[in-house]
Amino acid sequence: MLYPSNFEQKLGFDQIREMIVNRCLSNLGIDLVEKISFSTNQDEISEMLTLTAEMKTIQQFEENFPTQDYYDLIPELLRIRIPGTYMEPEQLSELKLSMQTIQSVLVFIGLRKEKYPCLYAGCRMHDTGYDMDNPASCILDLASVIKKVETLINDKSQVRDNASPALLKIRREKTAKQNSVERMVIQSFKEAKKSGWTPDDTDITIRNGRLVIPLVSNHKRKIPGFLHDESATGQTVYIEPAGSFEVNNEIRELEYAERREIIRILTAFADSLRPDIEELIKNYHFLGEIDFLRAKAMFAIEIGGMKPSSVKGWEMGDPQSPIPYPLSLTWHHAIHPLLYLSHKSQKKKVVPLDISLDGEQRILVISGPNAGGKSVCLKTVGLVQYMYQCGLLPPVKEDSEFCIFRNIFIDIGDEQSIDNDLSTYTSKLLNLKFFIENVDEQSLFLIDEMGTGTDPSLGGPIAEATLESLNAKGSYGLVTTHYSNLKLLAGRESGIFNGAMLFDAKKLKPLYQLKTGKPGSSFAFEIAHEVGFPEEVLDNARKKTGVSQLDFDRELQNLEVEKQEINKKESELGVADEFLAETIRKYQKLKDDLEKSKKEILENARNEARQLLDESNKLIERTVKEIKESQADKVKTKEVRRDLDKMKEKLTGEESGSKSQVSGSKSQVSGSKSQVSGSQNPIINYQLSIINSPKSPYQGYVDDINRKLLSFELTLDLRGKRVDEAQAILQRYIDDATMLSINEVRILHGKGNGVLRLVTRDYLRSRKEVKSAKDEVLERGGAGWTVVVFR
Repeated sequence: MLYPSNFEQKLGFDQIREMIVNRCLSNLGIDLVEKISFSTNQDEISEMLTLTAEMKTIQQFEENFPTQDYYDLIPELLRIRIPGTYMEPEQLSELKLSMQTIQSVLVFIGLRKEKYPCLYAGCRMHDTGYDMDNPASCILDLASVIKKVETLINDKSQVRDNASPALLKIRREKTAKQNSVERMVIQSFKEAKKSGWTPDDTDITIRNGRLVIPLVSNHKRKIPGFLHDESATGQTVYIEPAGSFEVNNEIRELEYAERREIIRILTAFADSLRPDIEELIKNYHFLGEIDFLRAKAMFAIEIGGMKPSSVKGWEMGDPQSPIPYPLSLTWHHAIHPLLYLSHKSQKKKVVPLDISLDGEQRILVISGPNAGGKSVCLKTVGLVQYMYQCGLLPPVKEDSEFCIFRNIFIDIGDEQSIDNDLSTYTSKLLNLKFFIENVDEQSLFLIDEMGTGTDPSLGGPIAEATLESLNAKGSYGLVTTHYSNLKLLAGRESGIFNGAMLFDAKKLKPLYQLKTGKPGSSFAFEIAHEVGFPEEVLDNARKKTGVSQLDFDRELQNLEVEKQEINKKESELGVADEFLAETIRKYQKLKDDLEKSKKEILENARNEARQLLDESNKLIERTVKEIKESQADKVKTKEVRRDLDKMKEKLTGEESGSKSQVSGSKSQVSGSKSQVSGSQNPIINYQLSIINSPKSPYQGYVDDINRKLLSFELTLDLRGKRVDEAQAILQRYIDDATMLSINEVRILHGKGNGVLRLVTRDYLRSRKEVKSAKDEVLERGGAGWTVVVFR
C-alpha cells in the first residue's frame, strides 16, 4: 500500500518517470515506463534489477548494440488481421528495419549468454521461437520475412518494378507513354517559341501533374489543347497540347491499374504474414522491453545507480506470510537522484547519506537547523526505497543492503485544502490517524516536521504519543522535528533513536551530513543573527528562552562537529604510524638481506683466495723446476723471474687496494651509523670493499630501494587519465608498492561516470597481493577514493 494518492508527485518520482520516457526510442518502451509500479515480490524485484544492471554494463562497455529502428508495428499488425487489408510500403520498410533490430538484439545477447545470463534467459522466456543456442537462427524465421519484404520494397519505400510480372508490364507501358508525352510537348514548345508565342525566359512547366506550355494569352488559340492555368496578371496561359492530352489520359488509366496491382501485391503479402501475426506481436513486445531496459540503464548510468549486494526482509508471495526475521536496511553513499542531477548541471556536489535501520533501531528522529537537509534526507530515503521496489537501480554503493516493505506512508509538504476546509494541522492529523490505523511490522513511514502547525505545547505531546503508538506496532520510519520532547523520547524509548543534521556553529553553515546517535540543535538564534535580525529582539528572546537551553543545544552540536574532526585526525595519525612501522620493518628486512649477502660474498672471496694461493704455489714450484732444468741459464731465469714478479704484484696490489678501500668504509643498515673497522685479514677487507664499492650490484640494489622509498607516495591520482593510461600507471604503482612491502595505499579516481573506479577495482581484484579494495570513509572522500590493503 502507498499513501497518499499523490505519493509519486510528493517524492518526485513522476520526474524520474519522465526522464526515463525521454530516453526511450519507441512508444513500446514508453508504454512500459508508464506501467512502472511498486512491487513487493522479492523475485520480481531482483529480476528487474539484474536485467537493468546487465543492460547498464552493455551500454557502458559494449559496442554495436542496436540503438535505432525501434519501430512499433503492433497497431499495423493488429489492423491487418482482417482479411483483405494490407500495409502500405512505408510500414513495410519499418517492419523490415525493426525486425532486423530484433534479430540483431537477439544475436548480440545469444553470443554473450555467459556475460548476461539474465538477459539471455529473458529472451528464452519470451517464447519468441528464437534458438538462443544457435545465434545464426532467427525468431519466426526473421531472415525469410525480411527477405520477402526486400523483394517487394526498395530502400526508398517504393514497391519494386519486378514485384510481379503484371506490375512490370504496366510500369514499362506507362514509362513509354510518359516519354511520348514529353516528346510531343517539347516539339510543341519549340514551335511556339520559334513563332514568338511564348513569353521571354520561360520553359516547359507542370500544372495539375501535366506537362504544359506557357503561351502569351493573345496566342492561346495558336496551339490546340487544354487550358490548365494562367498567371496572376492573366498575360500568360498554360496549355496542354491536344496530342499529349489524350496520351496523359491513357497514362492516368495505367496509374490506376498500377495502384490496383500494388494493392493486390501488398494484400497477398499480408495474407502470407497473417498466420504469424501473434508471434510477431510477441517479438515487438520483446523489442519494447529491450527499449525499456535500455532507457532505465541509461538513467542509472547518469545517477550512478547500482544493484545492491543483498536483500533482507520477510518472505514474499503470501500476503499473510510470517516475518522470518526483522527487516533491516543499511545504505552507504545514498543520494537523492534529482538533487544530484540538478547539482551536477551546476557543477556542485551532493553530500551522500549513510543510514541504517534494523529491529533494534527502527525509527530515526532527525533534528537540526532549518535548511540543514532534514527534508532532503527524508525524501532521499522515500525515493530511493521506492525506486528499488519499482525495479530501478538505486543511487547507492554496491555493498548497500535493502529490505522490502509492504507499505510506504509519507507525510511530506503542506496538504492545506480550501475546497475541503482543511488546515495544515488538520491534514497532518488525518495523515497520522491513517498511519496509526494501517502500519505494521512491514511498513515504512516518513513524516516531515512532525507535530507542527499548532500550539507547540499541545502539538508536541500529540506527536510524542503518536510516535509511541507507531513504535509499538513495530513499524519503521524517519521523522524530522524541532521538538525537544521527541528528541528526549528517542533517548528513552526502545526502537527509537536520534539523528542530527550537522551544522558548523563557527561558520554558521549547514554541513548536510546525517549523524546518528545524538539529537541536533535548531540554531535558531545563530541563524537569526546571521541574517541580520534585530539584536535587541534576539536578546529579549534569549532571556525568555533561558541560557541553559541555548547552551545545551549549542554545545551538543559543537561536540559532534569536534568529534568528527578528532576522528579524522586519529585516522590520519593511524595511517602515519602504520607507515612508520612498515618503514622500520622494511629496513630491518633490508639489513637481514645485506647480512646474508655479505656472508655469501665472504665465502666466495675465501674460495677465490684459496684458488689464488694454489695457483701461486704451483707457479713457484714450476719456476724452481725450470731454473734447475735450464741449469741457471740467465735469459731463461730472467723470464721466469719476470713471471714471478707479475704474480707478486697482483697479490700485493689487491691486498693494499683492499686495505685502502676498507679503512674509510661505513655501512648504514636500518638507518643506523655503524663504523666497520679494517680487518687484519686482507681477504676479508677485500670482500667488504666489494660490498661497499659503487660498482657493486648489491650497492645498486640498495640505492634503488632507497630511492623508491623516498619518492613513493601513499596516494595515486588517476583523475583525468584515459582508461589505458590509468591501467598502465596503476600496474606500475601496485608493483612498486608490492616490492616495497607497503601495507596500505589510497587511489583517487573521482566519482564522475564511474569508469575509472570500475577499471581500478577490476584490476585490483586480479592482483593476488591485494587483500581488500574498498571505498574511503565518507569524511575523507567516499566513493571517489579506493583504499587498498595488501596481504
